[in-house]
Amino acid sequence: MILLTGGAGYIGSHTAVELIEAGYDVLIADNFYNSRPEVLDAIEEITGKRPALEEIDVCDVEKVDAMFEKYDIEAVLHFASYKAVGESVEKPLMYYRNDLDTLITVMEAMKKHGVNNLIFSSSATVYGVPETVPLVEGMPTGCTNPYGWTKYMSEQIIQDVCHAEADMSAVILRYFNPIGAHKSALIGERPNGVPNNLMPYITQVASGIRPHLNVFGDDYDTPDGTGVRDYIHVVDIAKGHIAAVQYAMSHKGAEVVNLGTGNGYSVLDIVKAFERVNGIKIPYEIAPRRAGDIAQCYADPTKAEKLLGWKAEEDLDAMCKDAWEWEKNITK
Repeated sequence: MILLTGGAGYIGSHTAVELIEAGYDVLIADNFYNSRPEVLDAIEEITGKRPALEEIDVCDVEKVDAMFEKYDIEAVLHFASYKAVGESVEKPLMYYRNDLDTLITVMEAMKKHGVNNLIFSSSATVYGVPETVPLVEGMPTGCTNPYGWTKYMSEQIIQDVCHAEADMSAVILRYFNPIGAHKSALIGERPNGVPNNLMPYITQVASGIRPHLNVFGDDYDTPDGTGVRDYIHVVDIAKGHIAAVQYAMSHKGAEVVNLGTGNGYSVLDIVKAFERVNGIKIPYEIAPRRAGDIAQCYADPTKAEKLLGWKAEEDLDAMCKDAWEWEKNITK
């Protein structure tokens, strides 16, 4: 059985679908802080199989230990963390407490119960303000915000454990910017409150929930002045986890791998693509830069293809179309 901590969230739910369709048994541990229980119904509708569920906070040592006692867990995919750069700047202690506690609690339970395979959700934010792009795994790391530092520290913890424990295997996946939704439009990104990420904000503007998009900064050193990122379809990210699980189960030690497309798109590129693909005008206003944001960030995904046999398949049009289909489905 594969344990997905935070598995009812955006990336976790898509990964659960891909795991089930690949023949794995899935256990989700989630406290629904930023997700909804109904996602399990959607996963079951898509796959014909319902994941097991433990509704717990994975900072809770006793409940996590009891879960490992109850299930025969082969590998852990650790998604349980907070994820908003801006919020982390405003609430750093909340981020450090939750994101480091969840990881350490889970890894202690793994050691106690002899579970040696870990896939960790890291982030391109660990590259800080890079001198050059695209970003390669061996580049220096350092961060501009507490969210990034939690990922940086978590990576170090995992690598130290793998160094100390000869049987341990970990794949640290540095995500770039997942967007889009499952083709069924049954699961997608549905944040509580005001979205912190670009695409759900765009789709909420398109559906009339919000009057306009705020574009945070138009004076970056980029072709149109707006921030450039590597946007990747969430299903491609999910498939990257399947490849990482398969790799971890046959190798020891820790590996760091980028999951991105290798293409950089600006905020306005995304807006224009969404408008073109879906035939909807997205009004926007320029707002001040957000604390912790950088000008551009996109991946060199070569290692993922060489090590894991994985590469992104979906294009930007599919990301924009699938995100809008999902939004229409949840707001109709």
